[in-house]
Amino acid sequence: MTTETIPDLIAAILLVLGGILTLAAGVGLVRFPDAPSRLHASTKPQVLGLVLVLIALALSARSWSMMLVLIPIFVFQMLTAPISAHFVARAAYRMGNFRKDLVFVDDLADAIAQANAEPASDQAESTKPASDDS
Repeated sequence: MTTETIPDLIAAILLVLGGILTLAAGVGLVRFPDAPSRLHASTKPQVLGLVLVLIALALSARSWSMMLVLIPIFVFQMLTAPISAHFVARAAYRMGNFRKDLVFVDDLADAIAQANAEPASDQAESTKPASDDS
């Protein structure tokens, strides 16, 4: 085994691990019962699988120009996946697409109740007729 083949072997192992994690994310999307569980299954292993694939690509390419391509992919994935999953899970919660028996602590219920109560008081103030002082 030469020094040229060691990075290729590591890259192959990382590609297989990244593929397994991405497969696990796909299986989690199908098997889990509600939207928040599915989002957890789809974002966590998928992001780690992508990171492993990007590292494997960097090892196999062995060039700095490839790093200039791979780093923005990594940064954008790390920025968008958790944020989009959070907003989709929050929307699923508001629509009732979750199993209450799987939720141990419901910190969002008070915030949702407060947010739903505030627009009703704002609408009552906006429907009052304007006083005519003239």
